Amino acid sequence: MSQYLFKNFQLLEPQFDDVRDGYELLIEGTQIRELADKPIKSPSAIKIDCAGGTLMPGLIDSHVHVFLSEVYLPNLEKIPLTLMTARSIGLMEGMLNRGFTSVRDTGGADWGIKEAVEKGNIAAPRLFIAGQAIGPTGGHSDSRRRTDYGMRCHCCNAMSFTMCVSDGVSEVRRAAREQMRQGADHVKIMMSGGVASPYDPLTSLQFSMEEASAAVEEANAFGRYVCAHAYTPEAITRAANAGVRTIEHGNLIDEAAAKLMASKGMFLVANLVAYYAMKERAAEFGMAADMIAKNDMVIEGALRSLEICKRAGVPVAYGSDLLGPLQVEQSREFRLRAEVVSPIEIIRSATSIGAKVLRMEDKLGTLRAGALADLLLVKGNPLKNLDLLQNQGRDLAIIMKNGQFFKNDLAR
Repeated sequence: MSQYLFKNFQLLEPQFDDVRDGYELLIEGTQIRELADKPIKSPSAIKIDCAGGTLMPGLIDSHVHVFLSEVYLPNLEKIPLTLMTARSIGLMEGMLNRGFTSVRDTGGADWGIKEAVEKGNIAAPRLFIAGQAIGPTGGHSDSRRRTDYGMRCHCCNAMSFTMCVSDGVSEVRRAAREQMRQGADHVKIMMSGGVASPYDPLTSLQFSMEEASAAVEEANAFGRYVCAHAYTPEAITRAANAGVRTIEHGNLIDEAAAKLMASKGMFLVANLVAYYAMKERAAEFGMAADMIAKNDMVIEGALRSLEICKRAGVPVAYGSDLLGPLQVEQSREFRLRAEVVSPIEIIRSATSIGAKVLRMEDKLGTLRAGALADLLLVKGNPLKNLDLLQNQGRDLAIIMKNGQFFKNDLAR
């Protein structure tokens, strides 16, 4: 079993408030065997001199869509499943290049693409999937045009493959069970309107309390959990009272909804960069004017939502939620959040908090012994310069996932 001994680095372990010197780290196989503030003895290990760079855990993006390869989502109805899958390979490799060694797909990716990642058929981050996102007729998951009266073929219409329409407790229960039968790590439901869906008002309330509770009951019975798309305080409150574990977006959250989330031990998965990127570039990719108008409604509350959740004690995970070619903006989220929260808090959102969302806090988002060997070597200190995490991974000298080098500039 291969061993690597990392020396001469600054340690960025999310449990500490700043980087620390004098540590060494030993990788054995797929895991971190030892992290110590004194020399580690391992004669057979390959020694890696990190030249004073910063060693930190691999990043976690808790809200991606690896299969949604179009900015204007209705375009996906002309895309077959084969083409959508091929496109996802390049999108995921880009994420890994940017240092994201784990990502949580919140609607679209299936067990097949996850299996391809786990078997090493493609270079990609570790993938946690929801399967199809579930919503009601006319809601954020309903991709049909107004001239459509039936559901369309999943093989020939990528949009139908990624979304599921269900109405009533029994249908929602069946849909949640189906996603878990298909290998879902979490169940995604729609509680409010969305930006990228054509017909639902942003402030609309979608799944009822009874429908959401049915999804939660089924997920919990299977050892999974429910994440909910929700923008408004009313939608967030309904989701929280139904037992949902994570709120996706939450831009329009208020103090009362945040306090309710905190009391229930919930997480917010924020994704500011999606709204800024869509405001700047979505029109050039065909996004309709009414969708862009909805985007303007939520962008104002994006930074404020982070401040509200911080005051209430709601942990906020890192998410991007970018579509198609806009996914190159994934790391810009670091820069946007820096307007209201500190660098170490942002790093934690993309490491230790993301790991808690995934229920993998002992295995991901940390460099402690026993964790999976996902790590980055940064050419500088990102706590002093978050831009080191920009530029498509240019300032990452090493990217390791599961004990294997995806990138190693030191070996050149």
